[in-house]
Amino acid sequence: MKFRLKPRAHRGSYEMDMTNGPLLKKIVQFSIPLALSGILQLLFNAADIVVVGRFAGNQALAAVGSTGALINLLVNVFIGLPVGTNVLVARYYGAGHQKELEETVHTSVAISLIFGAILIAIGVALAKPLLSLMGTPEDVIDQAALYMRIFFVGMPANMLYNFGAAVLRAVGDTKRPLYFLLAAGVVNVLLNLFLVIVFHLGVAGVALATVISQVISAVLVTLCLVKNHGPYALNLKKLRVVKDKLFSMMKIGLPAGLQGAIFSISNVLIQSSINSFGSVAMAGSTAAANVEGFVYTGMNAFHQSALSFTGQNLGAGKYRRVGRILWQCVLLVSAVGLVLGIGAYLFGEGLLGIYSSDPKVIAYGIERLLVICTPYFLCGIMDVLVGSLRGMGYSMVPMVVSILGVCGLRVLWIYTVFAAHRSLFVLYLSYPVTWVITAAFHFISYLVLHHKFLKPKIEEEKRLAVQEC
Repeated sequence: MKFRLKPRAHRGSYEMDMTNGPLLKKIVQFSIPLALSGILQLLFNAADIVVVGRFAGNQALAAVGSTGALINLLVNVFIGLPVGTNVLVARYYGAGHQKELEETVHTSVAISLIFGAILIAIGVALAKPLLSLMGTPEDVIDQAALYMRIFFVGMPANMLYNFGAAVLRAVGDTKRPLYFLLAAGVVNVLLNLFLVIVFHLGVAGVALATVISQVISAVLVTLCLVKNHGPYALNLKKLRVVKDKLFSMMKIGLPAGLQGAIFSISNVLIQSSINSFGSVAMAGSTAAANVEGFVYTGMNAFHQSALSFTGQNLGAGKYRRVGRILWQCVLLVSAVGLVLGIGAYLFGEGLLGIYSSDPKVIAYGIERLLVICTPYFLCGIMDVLVGSLRGMGYSMVPMVVSILGVCGLRVLWIYTVFAAHRSLFVLYLSYPVTWVITAAFHFISYLVLHHKFLKPKIEEEKRLAVQEC
């Protein structure tokens, strides 16, 4: 059964037809709420970092910060799967295939809860052993393990929100996920202050606040899908895993998740190397990494835009728009990355001062911002190319390229260049070097696949357009 996309005036005010009209304006309209949503998600962790740094001391700050790379390593395989949801929903929505769209939505929600439960078991059991393997200092490890265990209890809610938000974004709705995160973010900040300052719970308090806020955002996104009357509405009684939709989702999302997990392995190695410089260097790196996160989120919105716009247009048979989507996203991400990245470095002292008043912590943070933040736009370009490739349905290619170009080279860098010149500057330099090399290979991959897959379809689209005229 097929449905037609309604004209803008008759569709829900939150949806977007990405297959018609000017692209630049729509990409910007789509990306701004996405960027703000990402910033709010970062505020969950930033609020944790600021509160523990100010009210629980440098050890608590280092404890929370040292868990980031490890948490990403454990969850990225699963968090990558909503990419598959996004691509499938966008494609079926653009093509008007209602049955396939409904099955994808219900499968996505079902597996989000299943994978969330699996992550609780993994995170609780492996927190301290893995932190120990990373060389986390003795004065930090117990607090870090406690934070991780509480954090992972909230993973079903985290997964449910991410899969639900992927459905909404695929149909052009980036506003409601923003509203849900705004509500959850306010609760998170208030609970952080209350649990740490009033009850003196330290890292346990900020972890509990994060979990409660994640539950709120998950409930809101679920209610949104349940109350929706469109073709992507959720009926809780119909929750089930449709095998072919799960396999299609995993074909696209699993490589994205594996890529993220392997990225995290290289980041865990880098974090372990940072740990060897002591808790003050760890605290400075943690604070700078949080500032970088806001820059990355501003750029990552265009990765999401490339993914969703490409998926909808392929579903609708609008192949000529795919190339324009890529180039406009590249221009936008470069502009945003340069402005935010250089701005973060120039105003670094003030920004880092939010996290810690220790001059040594701030000095360590400034060094990281200089090397990583100022050329951050290169990472944005790399990610937009990946988004376009995945939107076209090719997820294995960017995974392989990224694993070799980013992860492989970073590991090689740690054991060669960094081993010969042990300094944080040399360690951080591995980031921009690997972005340049990997982006170049992604671009070559795009040109090859565009010529092989899209060019014949574009010629056919042109021929049909001439016949219609």
